[in-house]
Amino acid sequence: MIVLIPAYEPDTKLIRLLEDIVETGVGIDVLLVNDGSGPQYDALFDRSAALGCTVIGHRVNRGKGFALKQGFEYVAQHFAGHDVVCADCDGQHSVVDILRVASEVAAHRTAMVLGSRQFTGRVPVASRFGNAVTRVVFARSTGQRLYDTQTGLRGYPASMLSWLQTVRGERFEYELNVLLEAAEAGVTIQEFPVETIYLEGNASSHFRPLVDSARVYAPLVKFSLSSLSAFALDVVLLLVLKGLTGNLFAAVVGARVVSSVFNFVANRRLVFARAQRPLSACATRYVGLVAAVMTVNYTSMYGLYERLGAGLLPSKLVTEAGLFVASYEAQKRFVFARRSSAPVVSGSAAPVRRVEPERAAGPASVDGGSLPSARLARRG
Repeated sequence: MIVLIPAYEPDTKLIRLLEDIVETGVGIDVLLVNDGSGPQYDALFDRSAALGCTVIGHRVNRGKGFALKQGFEYVAQHFAGHDVVCADCDGQHSVVDILRVASEVAAHRTAMVLGSRQFTGRVPVASRFGNAVTRVVFARSTGQRLYDTQTGLRGYPASMLSWLQTVRGERFEYELNVLLEAAEAGVTIQEFPVETIYLEGNASSHFRPLVDSARVYAPLVKFSLSSLSAFALDVVLLLVLKGLTGNLFAAVVGARVVSSVFNFVANRRLVFARAQRPLSACATRYVGLVAAVMTVNYTSMYGLYERLGAGLLPSKLVTEAGLFVASYEAQKRFVFARRSSAPVVSGSAAPVRRVEPERAAGPASVDGGSLPSARLARRG
């Protein structure tokens, strides 16, 4: 098992975590990625190396996502076949929970495992509120319910490491992108309850509330915005065309055609842009979906508006609310489905090998180079 820890300007809580790992006596390799912390932190990373960690990194801060992907690449090259458990450097994850997540990954082998905090006890209001909001929006966007979408304690089977390096994002948004793309690719996600630990009011966190929240929520907004915009366009056109023509069928068809073209272009370029089917295949499937949706749409509208006498706008809202989730799922799974970018989770990865950390490890390097004083490696 490999424990991967991205670290930016860490303090002594990192050393305490590493000492706790060593004291367990369990064969664990720890890979520490210095995310451009600066020369003033060299002594701390030297202490980490003396405890048996492999220390790699880069001189300039690139973000948590970049550091994680650099770590995944290093593990794939130097520890092939090993599962990875990612943990934060700020003391929020206990060794007991790290080992429990590792055990869950080893048991499932084809699933991503999240150490899900239950947010009991003294939790900063901002952290509690932010996770609650993300939890709701994630469920609405993907149809999948996760209790803790922002946890940094995550376990990945070895077979996922190549895919994890392709997920977009270099900073805090990366971890949410992993969940979004995993949901889209049909990857199984297991949640495992862990202890909620916030030390000193989470003062050591480098999360910037405004800038990093914008990065985190942007993927969720993008996931929902296309369909909501198309819906708004469809409603406006329906009302306008019905007023101009007086014909419900012409209004429904005209509004649907225009909004569908908008929705197709937006979804193909913004929402399902990566590794999808060719344009012609997507367009053909989309036309079939639109025809089916339009048939259901008109039938429902006719029954509510013409037969039952409901207002035009209420009839439209009721109909679209029923079709929204079904249409989105059909686009995700049928129209714009990925071809080959999903992670390989067949369980064919090599068995986990437990390797005792080397107590006198020398300076680690990537691409064959090292920095003698900081035990860091410059990425090529």
